[in-house]
Amino acid sequence: MAEMEAGGLQAGARPRLARFVFSGSLAWKLFSYSVLVIGAAVSLVPFVWMVSTSLMSLGEAMGGRWVPGELRFSNYLKAWEGAQFSHFLWNSVKITVITLAGELVASVLAAYAFARMMFPGRNLIFGFLLSTMMIPGMVTMIPNLLTVTWLGRVGPIPWIDNWPALTIPFMGSVFSIFLLRQFFAQIPEELFDAAKIDGAGHLRMLLQLVLPLSTAPLLVIVVLSFIGAWNALAWPLLVTNTPEWLPIAVGLYNFVDDGGSEVQLIMAGSVITILPILIMYFFTQRQFTESIARSGLKG
Repeated sequence: MAEMEAGGLQAGARPRLARFVFSGSLAWKLFSYSVLVIGAAVSLVPFVWMVSTSLMSLGEAMGGRWVPGELRFSNYLKAWEGAQFSHFLWNSVKITVITLAGELVASVLAAYAFARMMFPGRNLIFGFLLSTMMIPGMVTMIPNLLTVTWLGRVGPIPWIDNWPALTIPFMGSVFSIFLLRQFFAQIPEELFDAAKIDGAGHLRMLLQLVLPLSTAPLLVIVVLSFIGAWNALAWPLLVTNTPEWLPIAVGLYNFVDDGGSEVQLIMAGSVITILPILIMYFFTQRQFTESIARSGLKG
């Protein structure tokens, strides 16, 4: 009898425990989603305000309104023509493409060497490269400026106010080498052994084995490098003297400096500047998120 009563008590306690656990997990989920929604809303407020202001008149923009009384898409045409964005946009496209191509080639070759080739001092050199990631970028600007100025004097083509100074210093990204090296090191050794049996050398293994399996980290590098090259501002101001190679970020900076009173046009120019980044991330967000989750940084 006592056993039956104990069993009944345990059976009655289980639903209560289940309800407690379910209610606790539900409350935690509600709290987590609430925090995420609030954080997303706070992050979107500046962007929404920028887009809304870009469609206002000058009076509405200066009056602090949030919603335009009339959508003025002509502001984008005025900003495009007034800031000469067509010229700066084309410059940014050229700079970004050259930088991305050079960084991918250099990073892939260096990462493969550190991950799959044995040579004296490999770990020491790799550790030294990683230590340079702790140096702030602003600290290296003056040494880099002196270097590209000297190379322009002794080389066949000038570097200052030309594409080499805007692209070549960013082709050796330590982060890209580190990310690819960690991914290359995780590829099963059996695949390389099978390739060696077939007579494949390092170049063939890199092109036909490693790269097809490395689309995830390569996509991460492309997205991050694209954003960095597109948004570059301080370095182009140092190495350019004429508008011939100025990127779009510098064009927007000059436009803000010249037309500071036309707030709605400045916001329209800002939207034009970040639109390529938004389009790229819109089409690659799923692959970008999955690539980070699958890449891993263990090695």
